[in-house]
Amino acid sequence: MKKQNLTLGVIIGNRDFFPDKLVSEARADILKLFAESGISAVMLAESDSKLGGVETYQDAKKCADLFKKHKDQIAGVLVVLPNFGDERGVADTLHLADLKVPVLIQGYPDELNKLNVANRRDSWCGKISVCNNLYQYGIKYSLTAKHVVHPGDASFLADLEQFIGVCRVVKGLKNVRIGAIGARPTAFNTVRYSEKILQKNGISVVTCDLSEILGKANKLGPSDQRVKEHLEKIHNYASTGKTPSEALVQMAKLDVVLNDFMIENQLDANAIQCWTSLQQNYGCNVCTSSSMFSEGMIPSACEVDVTGTLSMYALQLASGSPSALVDWNNNYADDDEKCVLFHCGNWAKSFLPDIEISNAPILGTTVGVENTYGALDGRTPASPLTFGRISTDDTRGIMKAYIGDGYLTNDELNTFGNRAVAKIPDLQGLMKYVCKNGFEHHVVMNASHTSAVLGEAFENYLGWEVYHHQG
Repeated sequence: MKKQNLTLGVIIGNRDFFPDKLVSEARADILKLFAESGISAVMLAESDSKLGGVETYQDAKKCADLFKKHKDQIAGVLVVLPNFGDERGVADTLHLADLKVPVLIQGYPDELNKLNVANRRDSWCGKISVCNNLYQYGIKYSLTAKHVVHPGDASFLADLEQFIGVCRVVKGLKNVRIGAIGARPTAFNTVRYSEKILQKNGISVVTCDLSEILGKANKLGPSDQRVKEHLEKIHNYASTGKTPSEALVQMAKLDVVLNDFMIENQLDANAIQCWTSLQQNYGCNVCTSSSMFSEGMIPSACEVDVTGTLSMYALQLASGSPSALVDWNNNYADDDEKCVLFHCGNWAKSFLPDIEISNAPILGTTVGVENTYGALDGRTPASPLTFGRISTDDTRGIMKAYIGDGYLTNDELNTFGNRAVAKIPDLQGLMKYVCKNGFEHHVVMNASHTSAVLGEAFENYLGWEVYHHQG
């Protein structure tokens, strides 16, 4: 399990007629595991209750008060059942604390040679009782792959890593702020969305007219110190290929102003108008700046695809690595489980080992290739793939999403722009779902297998409608 930078609340359940030593053993197990994994724990001290366990209503109040003091830090709660536990104590703690964070329920397994009164746990049964009470209280919770599992078991390590991903997604999406820079291009009805539905789900959109950005950029000159700094940043980021120096300066000026806008408004992601106002009114593509934002873990999408960049942010939270906005673009010969992913292109350079700043030939046919420098060229090699898309379904007033896993391959692909070949089980069935349910032509890719994290976060904790493509 990789090192985490996260804080979890911990509730150790106890029931008085089971051996108290099991509580102490569980405490030691969890603290050791957290120390190895870089997780901070908020839990009762051994002196706060009987060995720091939660059993009575008084214990629950103490634990809840402790959690409330650390509400801003706690991203999730781990419920540990070294024995049957007191289901009311666990439920009361979570109810009183009212953290509204993900909860993972773990129960210890019994050993066949230790089913005597001095050693038995009965956590198998106790876990059912705890879940029953949480269900009654309306508290959402997650389960381990095995009904009971020791914290040192490899299966539980996988459970915990997935749970931490769920915590990151839920916490990150509760108050995310997205910059919508410019108007949606007229030709892209597909990226329409509802600000009101997003706001209802804690997602804020901060708008800005593209003319304000371009006006500020045009006031900057090549001798401006900040322009020089951003120009150096661009040179250090990617090979400039045959891109003219004046185009690189244009890109640097734009990057200065975009960064200012993001900082001033404390934004987590952005979606920028590109096609075709930027080229016609300013003379370059924004792709390089978007790529640098995304590589720096600030997702950036084109065509003012706000829910597209929200999807990028969600996949980034799940995996801890950058995401890219792509088109479901082409079939791959006659292989029904493969397709071409493409953009012209603004993918984070994590996806592009051969990254080069170039131009956009397709867009150049209408606005002039000389006005499209800043687009990136590069091929994404084989890797794990998680794909996903979040949308507002405005006619139904809901948030919806689809997610799944597959692979990116090294199959031959002779074209330009940002490109990849994806292999997805039952791809044809997935495309039917996308089309029948009115999803956009844009999807998000991430070099991971984290669709299970996203599904649990979106559906269980955020209450969105989710299709998890299994193939």
